[in-house]
Amino acid sequence: MPLSPKQIAARDVSDPAAFLRDVAEPCRPVVIRGLVSPWPAVAASERSPTQFRDYLSRFDAGGEAEVFVGEPRIGGRYFYSEDLRGFNFARARMRFTDALDSIVATAANPNGRSMYMGSVPTEQYLPGFAVENPLTVLKANVAPRIWLGHASNVSAHYDTMDNIACVVAGTRRFTLYAPETIDRLYIGPIDHTMAGQPVSLAASAPADDERFPRFREIRDQALVAELFPGDGIYVPKLWWHQVEATASFNVLVNYWWDAFSAGRDPPAVAMLLSLIAIAERPAAERQAWKAFFDHFVFRTHGHPLAHLPADQHGVLGPLQPDNYQKIRARVMQMLRGA
Repeated sequence: MPLSPKQIAARDVSDPAAFLRDVAEPCRPVVIRGLVSPWPAVAASERSPTQFRDYLSRFDAGGEAEVFVGEPRIGGRYFYSEDLRGFNFARARMRFTDALDSIVATAANPNGRSMYMGSVPTEQYLPGFAVENPLTVLKANVAPRIWLGHASNVSAHYDTMDNIACVVAGTRRFTLYAPETIDRLYIGPIDHTMAGQPVSLAASAPADDERFPRFREIRDQALVAELFPGDGIYVPKLWWHQVEATASFNVLVNYWWDAFSAGRDPPAVAMLLSLIAIAERPAAERQAWKAFFDHFVFRTHGHPLAHLPADQHGVLGPLQPDNYQKIRARVMQMLRGA
């Protein structure tokens, strides 16, 4: 942790239009205090973990979910083994209610095994939960996921979707790093991950770890937020975030969605395609393509055809209603080798 962490700004947001305009568009993390305080789920958790278990069990559809189980020696820090080839925890399949019962029953034992059940879709496992506990700043078609467990430390990682995370029980500490710091975060294996996304090996390492010298340049750039029951945080796409659950019993509900999607193709698709089309070409050619990407895609200096009348912009005009499908059809044709 930096010596003087910068606190993430907090603000009040009440409706989807204001959220998109004032929070999502600037692409900066924001804390929203009391965002889900009115939820019945929050009220149940504040009475006791047992009361919360009884409340949540009303929605249980009988599904099985994956659970991380860690020995006491890891202190809830679910991570790689020393050689990065394995992990320091075990995975188990359990009925949702059995896992919840076990988490609640052992929460008061700080010396026992830790358990963590994450990213469980409520539509599938807890139908009706989202209706009774709505998030007013998003459209109703954005479905939540639920995360439950003991004290834990989830290593800094990024998501390719926008994220609103809401604390229902316990406490959460979020530590964030901007996307531009990626070259100093020392990324772990890409294809061998704990839960889908690669993590930073440096962000949760000791401050004097000599394996990650460049991380020292950005350690004090971390943004930090302490969240309590009812609080929410907006984490924009590609922002690295380490999430620590610091109470003995913790519940979080989050929402992933693409705030500014123009169609069904997420930005990550373009990056993956670029890996095979551009990444290993000669340095000079990569620089040439970078200039074209900056001009046509990232538009560093504004619209590339601003000097022409709008009716002459062609496929560089607005994506909707027509250009999105025209460009996509051309890309699919090129991928087929036509």
